[in-house]
Amino acid sequence: MSANQAHFPIAVMARVLGVSRAGYYAWTGRPVSARVQADEALLRRIRTIHLGSRQTYGSPRVQAELRDQGEAHSRKRIARLMRQAGLVGACHRRGGPVTTRRDQEARPAPDLVDRSFAADEPNRLWVADITYIPTRAGFLYL
Repeated sequence: MSANQAHFPIAVMARVLGVSRAGYYAWTGRPVSARVQADEALLRRIRTIHLGSRQTYGSPRVQAELRDQGEAHSRKRIARLMRQAGLVGACHRRGGPVTTRRDQEARPAPDLVDRSFAADEPNRLWVADITYIPTRAGFLYL
């Protein structure tokens, strides 16, 4: 309501929103609650830890860092404050090796099956698609 006070009277906004004018003025005159103050102080420490980690820590690591500093807070509270502040940790990428490095001069392998995948008898036709083979020395790409 205070953001729109220049455009609309408080009485009209209070009536539209279904609150009393006295209730609105009582709310604006109230001091900030202890929980909000504690959340703001904790969020400052969370921001410091998050920036110190080069914005990689999520709520579990931030909680562990705070625990190491002697502060006990739940992970859910830290996650809520981080979410409200737009702080996100880096996600670990999972997946296999990159197999898209293609040799531009290489010719494709001949199609010996000729798209006919029905064999006359068992063990007559085997088809596989292998792009790489993992070894101790690294990956061999085909």
